[in-house]
Parts: sequence; structure tokens; C-alpha cells
Amino acid sequence: MTKRVVTLAHYYTQPEVQQMADKVGDSLELSLYAQEAEADIIVFAGVRFMAETAKILNPKARVILPDADSTCSLVTQTDVTQLAKWRNSYPDHVHVSYINSSAEHKALSDWIVTSRNVDDVIAELYSQGKKVIFSPDRNMGAYLNFQYGYDMPLWSAVCEVHDKFNETALNEAIGAVDAAHLIAHPESPLPVLQRAEYVGSTSGMLNWVKGYQGETKDVIFVATEDGILYNMRMARPDLDLRQAPIYAGCQCNSCPYMKLNNVEAVKRAQDGIGLEIDYLTTEQMAAARVPIERMLAFSQRYLA
Repeated sequence: MTKRVVTLAHYYTQPEVQQMADKVGDSLELSLYAQEAEADIIVFAGVRFMAETAKILNPKARVILPDADSTCSLVTQTDVTQLAKWRNSYPDHVHVSYINSSAEHKALSDWIVTSRNVDDVIAELYSQGKKVIFSPDRNMGAYLNFQYGYDMPLWSAVCEVHDKFNETALNEAIGAVDAAHLIAHPESPLPVLQRAEYVGSTSGMLNWVKGYQGETKDVIFVATEDGILYNMRMARPDLDLRQAPIYAGCQCNSCPYMKLNNVEAVKRAQDGIGLEIDYLTTEQMAAARVPIERMLAFSQRYLA
């Protein structure tokens, strides 16, 4: 019997990999798709925590990551033993964790959020009079505290890609053009986010670009991983879209882990060769599934 293979690709993967996928999206879109996918094998062209999330949501499918080294600095910078101690030091707080986290990390969480729904989830918790701690992304948490006046204790990890965006280099780039706009992902440093006229998820930024109605001669700087620029330019070839500069001054900021998902690696994974997500215990998956499904149920009302 022919096995049904479903291939998922994040916006940060290479264009040729996205073209191989059954679904391209951000973390929230791909999580929802994985949950409902009628697949024997799910090939996840992304990073390990994404493949783990797909396995948690669709445990009957074989989930394969094309390259075992496709990790995330938010995961590698988080010692789960220390995280548990930190979490336990706030027994009266709700632990909200960004989806860019390991399965073990998720199992220590009350809620999982993505960059698309984090504002809504935390606002809802505060409206209920609850106190929140936020992990693992320090930059995202700092922005939420600044933007909404929260006082959430924060974990200390950062995305090594987004953390490179630099206010000084950005000021120089903006000063060199006649008119500029800045949109940014909330994993970026707070000084960059404070300058942005739109801060949002990968899909949110893509939708902002699609709906842009200003002067086409204006320069739009995008503070996120460079993979999404492919999708933005496909949607709006009339616009001058540029990646925001990093501290070194270059506009050359890629996630090395996402780029391990090359065409050959994805083809091998479609044949069943790669890192299979078969190492999570039933107990780990059950514990991690609770906050993920809580987030997905909440998010249904915000998705078209």
C-alpha cells in the first residue's frame, strides 16, 4: 500500500523547498495543519521543535525532520532542569511558553503561544486577574512588557538570528533612503521593535506587505529571517523590500538551522530517511499536548 506523505515547510526555508511542500506557513498554521493531516508520514522542513509539535498533535503519523541538526537557539539556550526550578519559584503564576521550545519545555507550561497569538492569549490571562511568567524568548517578553505595561518575569534565551538586528545599523540604513518603513518580528531586540510601525508574526508581516497601499518607491525594511522575503516579493513584486541590517551592517541574516532543509534532505525525508521523532515518551507527549491544544482551541476564533 502506498504511504501518504505530507510535506510541511516553514516560511524561513529556501524557496525551492517551499515549492516541494503541501503546506507552507508559520508555526501556528503548520501546527493546525499537522493536527488534521491524514498522513502516514509527515516531513517537516523546519526545525526540531516544530517536528516535535507535529508528532505531539498527530501521534499516529511518522514525523521526520530532514536534518537532525536543525535546532533552535531558544531550545539550546534553555536548560530544562533550571527552567523547572525557575517555573517552581513562581507557584502562583501562569507559565506561558513560546512555541519555539522543546517538548520537555512545553510539558512544563500552562499555555503555548505563537508570535501570532501571544498578545491575545496573555491579554486574556491578565483580564482574568492572573499573573504570568514568560519563556523562553527574552526579547519577545520584553516587548510585551513594554507595549502593554506587564511585569512578567522572563526567561533569558534569545533567537540568535533576530537578536542580531541592530538599532544603530538600522538608523544608518533608514537615513540613507528618502522614505522608509520598518516591520519586525517580536523576537527582535526591543530598540528595533520600538522603531517599527508594525510588529507581528511571520504571517502577520506577510499580510502587512500584501495590503501595503503606500508609495511603491518607499523602502520597506523587514526585521526577520530572510526566507520570508521570497514570499513577500512573490506577493508584491512592485515593492522595494529589504531585510533590516544587523550589527555588522549587512543585510544577510539567515537561520542556519532552517537552511539545513535543502532539496536533497527533504527528498530523503520523503523516502523515510531522516531524524524520526520517535523518542518522545507517551507521558511527555501527553503533558506537552495540554498547553498546545489549549492554545489551538483559543486561536481558532482569530483565524479566518
